[in-house]
Amino acid sequence: MKILSRAVLRGWAATLTGLVATFGMLLGPAAPAAHAVTAPPHFANGFGLTVVSQPKWVDANRRTFVITVKSTQVPVYDVLKDQVSGEHVVMVTLPEGYDGTAGTRYPVLYDLHGSPEYPNSSRYQALAERSTKGVPLITVTPNGGARGWYTNWVHPDSRGRQNWESFHLDELIPFVDANLKTIPTREGRAITGHSMGGFGAFHYAEDRPGLFSYVGSFSGVLDLQNPLLRAAVVGSELLPNIGTPTAAPDAIFGPPVWPLDGAWNKASAAQNVGTLRGMGVAMYAGNGGDLTDNPVLAVAEKVDRQSAVTTAAHLKAAGIPYRFADYGDGSTWARGCNGKHAQDPCLQADMNDFVKLIMKRLRHP
Repeated sequence: MKILSRAVLRGWAATLTGLVATFGMLLGPAAPAAHAVTAPPHFANGFGLTVVSQPKWVDANRRTFVITVKSTQVPVYDVLKDQVSGEHVVMVTLPEGYDGTAGTRYPVLYDLHGSPEYPNSSRYQALAERSTKGVPLITVTPNGGARGWYTNWVHPDSRGRQNWESFHLDELIPFVDANLKTIPTREGRAITGHSMGGFGAFHYAEDRPGLFSYVGSFSGVLDLQNPLLRAAVVGSELLPNIGTPTAAPDAIFGPPVWPLDGAWNKASAAQNVGTLRGMGVAMYAGNGGDLTDNPVLAVAEKVDRQSAVTTAAHLKAAGIPYRFADYGDGSTWARGCNGKHAQDPCLQADMNDFVKLIMKRLRHP
């Protein structure tokens, strides 16, 4: 057997390399990887929603886009600065590798914002993108209004319909399922939210348990029988910095005093947990930490924690399993979390934990 010299082998290798390069030039540049999304999905009107502007990426990472729609259930609403009444911005974060032309379908997490917040804020983008890095999960943050309170208002007056619950559950969810590669069943859907959004998540899950397999609350306003939380809701109606025009104190849930407070009691998440049976349930809250440091946010968190404690008691009495991350001053929960309301490090830790929980239950690739 003739043994080839190293020089001959090197010559053959160089020749093969040249041939590969030549074929490469003839065939053109390599096709982009299947997961390299270049354009956001295109959405079609439907289910009571009309597309005002098609999806646009929020940055060069091309994971999160915003789409603007109009709703038949909330044709106008009280706005914050730069919002257009009647135009609803929805922010969507896609999983890495999402391909609208492929057969792969993904579960969806609906993340409801607080008051007064924007659905397309950098906070909610960061919460979604960081918690779902490497996770096959779509995250949707819809407009809930500065003071929408995720419910169908009792007395909207001249505004016309303020049917936020109908907008989200009857219009938005099927709209998302029709335009994205989702798993359009209860087993492919979860919901959570912060503050006002925590109430919204529980309220929606309790009203329509057939839609969701997991519900979460991040410092949510869960107990509408608590007089302090009723005062917070009424305050959100009256203060111009929480949306203009302002609303009457009975606009959303009706009069907040007995015996006219039936709508408040019916909507209160803490006392109406029975329909959550068979669903995953998680709550997160701090204790406010040092009350001398930012007392407003400290007290807000302390009151919301108490509403979670009340909800936990009702869940326990009903025999419904739940997770309650009661993280105190936040020192053992996340770096930079001081146990106060609306702190990004606390919320990010909440979201990270919640995504891990729901992915154990949701159907996914």
